[in-house]
Amino acid sequence: MENSIKCNTISWDEAYRLARALAQKIIESGYKPDIVIGVARGGLVPARMVCDFLLLDELVSIRTEHWGIASKNETARIKFSLPEEADISGKNVLVVDDVADTGDSFSVILDYLEQKNPTGIRTAVLHYKTCSTVVPDYWGEKHEEWNWIIYPWAFYEDLAGFVQKLLDKPVTNEEIKKGLLKNYNITISRKDLLEMLNDFHKL
Repeated sequence: MENSIKCNTISWDEAYRLARALAQKIIESGYKPDIVIGVARGGLVPARMVCDFLLLDELVSIRTEHWGIASKNETARIKFSLPEEADISGKNVLVVDDVADTGDSFSVILDYLEQKNPTGIRTAVLHYKTCSTVVPDYWGEKHEEWNWIIYPWAFYEDLAGFVQKLLDKPVTNEEIKKGLLKNYNITISRKDLLEMLNDFHKL
C-alpha cells in the first residue's frame, strides 16, 4: 500500500442509506432473489441489511482470499465455500459485497456458483469502482476515481494498518493524528485515537 492514499470514510447512516438504495434498485428491476449470499467479511453487514429491505430470510455466506490493507495476493480463491445445506440449484441468487474493487473476488465467486446450477445470479455492492473487471448488476454509488473506502464495520482494522505505516519511526500521538489526516484524509479525535491505540496494545 502506498504511504499516502485517498480514503473515504463511510458512516453507519451512509451505509444504511446505500443499502436501502441498493434494495430499491433490485425491487425496481423485477429480480426476485430466493437467497442472498454475503461475501465475507465486508459484505456480511450489507447483505443482512438488503435481506431486511427485501424481507428475505435466506442468507448464507461465502469467503474469498484476496487483497487487503496489509498484503496483496496474486489471485483470488474461495476460502470458505457455501455450506452443504445451501442448495441454490434452480434458485435466483443475489451476491452482496461492500465494494467491487478489482473484480477478482466476484469473478471467482460467480464461476463457483454457476457450477451449482442456479436459475439466475446477480451481484450487488454498496460501491462500484469502475476499475473493477466485473460490473455488478446493482450498486449504491459508482466511483470513477479510485480511493480506499473505510466502512464502519472495518474501521479499526483499516486504521491499524494505516497507523502501522506511520510507526516506521518514533512518533507522538499527535503526529499520528496529523499523519492520518495528511496521508489518508482520516479525521479522528484525540480521545478516540488514544482509546484505539490502547485497544491495539491489548490485542
